[in-house]
Amino acid sequence: MKDKAVENRCLIIKTGETIDSMKASGDFEDWIAEGLGVPLGRCFVCRVDRSEKLPSPEGFAAAVITGSSAMVSHRLTWSLRTGVWLQEAVKGGLPILGICYGHQLLAQAFGAPVDADPRGREIGTVNIRLRPEASDDPLFGRLPGAFSAQATHEESVLRLPEGAVHLASTEHTPIHAFRIGESAWGVQFHPEFGAEVMQGYIRARASKLETEGLDPEALGVSVKKAPDSESLLRIFADFAGLA
Repeated sequence: MKDKAVENRCLIIKTGETIDSMKASGDFEDWIAEGLGVPLGRCFVCRVDRSEKLPSPEGFAAAVITGSSAMVSHRLTWSLRTGVWLQEAVKGGLPILGICYGHQLLAQAFGAPVDADPRGREIGTVNIRLRPEASDDPLFGRLPGAFSAQATHEESVLRLPEGAVHLASTEHTPIHAFRIGESAWGVQFHPEFGAEVMQGYIRARASKLETEGLDPEALGVSVKKAPDSESLLRIFADFAGLA
């Protein structure tokens, strides 16, 4: 954990935007700040997807990497540049939480392969199962052994980064959470999504889901609140000294 004398701000590394139909309800940074319990004005949002230059990790108590409609496997210039920054930030001990695209980017930055999930898309409210290694994890050790979470992704981390601790899985996606070192986490699920946001994503993807053999109506009906997943952001904020 960083010394609380460090400026008590959170860096939100924005790798994309939410879908247009949800923007009236906010965007990733709004939902993340709310989940952290930190005013958005105390966060610095860096649009790396628009090639904005990342600031030095010093002066920030923590960083959160958002989701994106981009694909990590495409290895876009701004994405690779962010990966290099993450390597240095992790080595420096900055508390980091990568969400969805951020989870995959963190894994790729440390040598893990990311590509289309061989089981296809995962979307909706999913059942997260913690692994035994999670019992003494600073974040996941405060969560129940099984809980619901919102997820939507087509690509996945196919193998853990070397030395990473495997923390959680779903039946569909084996690597749903991991930790690198003492203070950097990747989560494939979306702790910032409420049930309404998840339902909005399913509605927006309905035609595509049908072509993939999925039932958007059934998926929408099965969406439920995921308070344990949502609590992860506040737990991270406590760990990083943001709260």
